[in-house]
Amino acid sequence: MQDSNENIWKSLLIVACFILPGISFASQDADHDLDRTVLPISEPDPKHYTELDVRNTQPPPRWEVTPPKGAPNVLIVLIDDLGFGSTSTFGGPVPTPTLDKLAQSGLRYNNFHTTSLCSPTRVALKSGRNHHTANTGSIMETATAYPGNTGRIPNRVAPLAEMLRLNGYSTGAFGKWHETAAWETSISGPFDRWPTRQGFDKFYGFIGGETDQWSPLIFDGTKRIVPPKIEGYHFTEDMTNQAINWVKAQQSMTPDKPFFMYFATGATHAPHHVPKPWIEKFHGQFDDGWDAVRQATFERQKAAGVIPDSTKLPPLPSDLSAWKDLPDDHKRLFRRQAETFAGFVAHTDHNIGRLIDAVDSIGELDNTLIFYIAGDNGTSAEGGMIGMYNEMTYFNGVQEKVEDMLPLIDKWGSPETFPHMAAAWAVAFDSPFKWTKQVASDFGGTRNGMVVHWPEGIKQKGGMRSQFSHVIDVAPTVLEAASLPEPKSVNGTEQVPIEGTSLLYSFNDAGAKERHTVQYFEMFGNRGIYKDGWMARTIHRAPWETSDLTPLEDDVWELYYVPDDFSLATNIASSNPEKLAELQNEFMVEAEKYHVLPIDDRTIARTNAAIAGRPDLIGDRKSLTLYEGMDGMLENTFINVKNRSLTITANIEVPEGGASGALLVQGSRYGGWSLHLRDGKPAYEYNWLGLERYVVESETPLPAGKATVVLDFDYDGGGLGKGGDATLAVNGKQVAKGRIEKTQPNIFSADETADVGLDNQTPVALGIGYGPEETRFTGKIHDIVVEVE
Repeated sequence: MQDSNENIWKSLLIVACFILPGISFASQDADHDLDRTVLPISEPDPKHYTELDVRNTQPPPRWEVTPPKGAPNVLIVLIDDLGFGSTSTFGGPVPTPTLDKLAQSGLRYNNFHTTSLCSPTRVALKSGRNHHTANTGSIMETATAYPGNTGRIPNRVAPLAEMLRLNGYSTGAFGKWHETAAWETSISGPFDRWPTRQGFDKFYGFIGGETDQWSPLIFDGTKRIVPPKIEGYHFTEDMTNQAINWVKAQQSMTPDKPFFMYFATGATHAPHHVPKPWIEKFHGQFDDGWDAVRQATFERQKAAGVIPDSTKLPPLPSDLSAWKDLPDDHKRLFRRQAETFAGFVAHTDHNIGRLIDAVDSIGELDNTLIFYIAGDNGTSAEGGMIGMYNEMTYFNGVQEKVEDMLPLIDKWGSPETFPHMAAAWAVAFDSPFKWTKQVASDFGGTRNGMVVHWPEGIKQKGGMRSQFSHVIDVAPTVLEAASLPEPKSVNGTEQVPIEGTSLLYSFNDAGAKERHTVQYFEMFGNRGIYKDGWMARTIHRAPWETSDLTPLEDDVWELYYVPDDFSLATNIASSNPEKLAELQNEFMVEAEKYHVLPIDDRTIARTNAAIAGRPDLIGDRKSLTLYEGMDGMLENTFINVKNRSLTITANIEVPEGGASGALLVQGSRYGGWSLHLRDGKPAYEYNWLGLERYVVESETPLPAGKATVVLDFDYDGGGLGKGGDATLAVNGKQVAKGRIEKTQPNIFSADETADVGLDNQTPVALGIGYGPEETRFTGKIHDIVVEVE
């Protein structure tokens, strides 16, 4: 027994000789010798051995890159479409206890700016460069052929996540992405600009600009997955669960390895989907209307010191109605819109609180640098004058009516609606500013409340910081907090220098002199320049304006001195013409430097790749052959069937007893088309924005055996969105014919897809089920060919 024990101990010693060097982190001891300006950091040359027998040697210590000692965890929380005057933390009407709590032991920034739109802010946030430098002059779906607007993030603009990953961080992204070029979102990739090739080890979320919160299009990495089947499912809750699980597991497995998490909710972007109990919390709280809510927020902001006492409240934009002038039925609809939005905000903050509590529960809160950014731009006014139950109407130039929306009040925010609110609410939730999302030349479009929380790095708790800052300042702040240099080269590509300014200087010095002193702004022709406290700008277009715009050269510029005019309420251009001219010239200098020129003020027209000049995956092809398993095809990667004649030929096989289900669908319950078998009968259904349905259906079901089902649509022509005649044939024989009076001219869905053999998310057609399992075709699909003229 003694010999046996001695042998065991000898064996353990031998194993230890191998294992212990393997778990040492030699890079920590030689951290000062690492060149972190070139990423990835080069491995040392391997040692050469001359000994024959391994027993006579000692292995070298394992080489591994670890972050500098004391580097904090980093959590960036980014809310979508949430304006400065929304949250209780910044004087707004919606209680946000998580943001409040972080602010009480952290810092509030009341002079922090974004780009005024989704994709540009996100790319700028995670790269530290201006959005045009990263080719993201607007959202990915409106990219053009010009430098600064191509939608293709260049390799010379490496994201923060990749910098941190290559310095030893674990990295995870959850929620909304919206940073991948539209033509790169198919199964063919390339996947270079997907999250897992932009520095993130883990991604769980949606790839486009918005998603149905009840029936989202989710990717885990680059693989599309079906959401968990649970009662009352909501995406914000799901992504929070995923984020909590990831960070706990990551810290369990590697407690000495810091994490970087990017947590970007789809909320509070339209559709305003939220569980009904959260809406009910706000019943009656917006009965006084947007003017009163805006004024009350303004007064709270002054009382809380969020804005200076001298701040003035500008009037509503002239296109918007005063609350007192509205009919009672309009007010009833608008109240519910605001209650739903407020519930959406509160629900989102609650789930962020769950994530913060999870970080605290594993003992990592004190050493986690948190940026809670309340909005990637101002609140959205894309709901127009009266809001909408189906946001797709906006993208197709269709104006909804109050009388059509009133019956849906009790369903507002539910899976049966895809809603947005009236533009005047957006202005109210952007108090004390006049404008909203998309208006890059007004602080209502670009100024967002931000809270920074880092107990180990911030000495003054509950402070306010008023230095001018911008979303491009976050990345350099993280690098400085982690004692990491800005890399000069990443993955073999020389880098464009970071254009932001670290905010670390302001963490413990409220009176520190402002360091970010010049910043241009531009989006769809709205443009301005901030310099040393002065702001020159022009309002080229309102968010609800898409045509008949003033020529760019005729735009009228205004001038403001921001230290005396927090809300940009008093235009002093007439008394300072030389200063205005100086800043207009400065804008052109910055615009040329950062690839802002030439300016493109088109909006919806640019969703058409041919008009915009960006690549199109299908290109000039007139046909597309599809097979079983090809589902989840986003609209920008599918053949364009809009505003043209087409033929769909489906070669299928029906088993004994018949078949049912989808053959080929595109879109959602809010607009699209479906070729399917319903009770065995072949049918084509055109769903016009969820408002009108046109069905062409055979009277008899298909017998068992092979069949060729053909749908011919003869488009009327004469413009966009016109109608046409649809003919359905089986094995060369016409079985049904019908009229489709009108079609959708611009877009079917922001994130619902084209699917072969099933309907992936919400159902386009009635009567064939809901979701991929219920709508799955029960026969065999050999191929489907789509041909367009």
